[in-house]
Amino acid sequence: MKTVKLLLIMSLSYALIACSPQQAQSSSQTTEKQLAANSEETQDNAVDLPSCSYSLGFDVWEPYQYVNVDGDIKGLDIEIVTEVLKEMGCNVTFVRGTWVSLLEDLREGNVDLLLGASKTPAREDFAYFSDPYRTEEFSLYIRKDDSTRAGYADIDEFISNGSKIGVVGDYYYGPEISILQDSKATSTNFVSGIMGELNIARLLDMDIDGYLEDSFVGASMLRRKALDNYIVAHGFTVTTGDIYVMFSQASVSEEEVQQFNLYLDALKEMDSYKKTLQKYSQ
Repeated sequence: MKTVKLLLIMSLSYALIACSPQQAQSSSQTTEKQLAANSEETQDNAVDLPSCSYSLGFDVWEPYQYVNVDGDIKGLDIEIVTEVLKEMGCNVTFVRGTWVSLLEDLREGNVDLLLGASKTPAREDFAYFSDPYRTEEFSLYIRKDDSTRAGYADIDEFISNGSKIGVVGDYYYGPEISILQDSKATSTNFVSGIMGELNIARLLDMDIDGYLEDSFVGASMLRRKALDNYIVAHGFTVTTGDIYVMFSQASVSEEEVQQFNLYLDALKEMDSYKKTLQKYSQ
């Protein structure tokens, strides 16, 4: 037994001698050097993202772009696009103006992007366009107590029964409505006005039997004017096209637009995007 104990003690002594303080320190230093080398390699492989800052031009058009009572810039378009830019890590400054002046600013590169834009060949000469972030849709609105017209299936049935429909001059309501407006047989069924608010007054005064308005704008006007008990959406809608973000070719690269599109595609799959659309549709 004593011999076995002696052998055990000798084995432990050899182990302690083999792991001397100098060797342990050397091993620790080697590990630290390896970690430092790995860290440097990771940093070398990392992509340095450039600082990201954009000037965003906006023209007040509720509920897409507006200034609330607290002075904050809000709206459907504002919230969708600034959320994308936030996810990209970009800063945003706002420039307020009229649509005409902002288009010229975009052309010159004085603002980087505009919202709520339709794509046209003329604009493509000086602007890049994002992927669509929403569609433009018009709804037909009628008086809430008009049970007869509430039962009509579509715009054709309105017209065949002699109904008058309010529209805003120079608005484009899609090819189906344009054909009806241009036709000699049906053009008199459309009553043109200078703004959507005028159509609301005409409908309540029974000068017209319905009016067409952008679905989000129409919902916003009824909500702000507390007219939900008097005017309702009929249910007939017409889609006129996609809506884009315009980027200035003078200040923004195509690569930046492509990066924006990647983040936009990801946002459109998220619940927050759907909730934003739903919030402004009511």
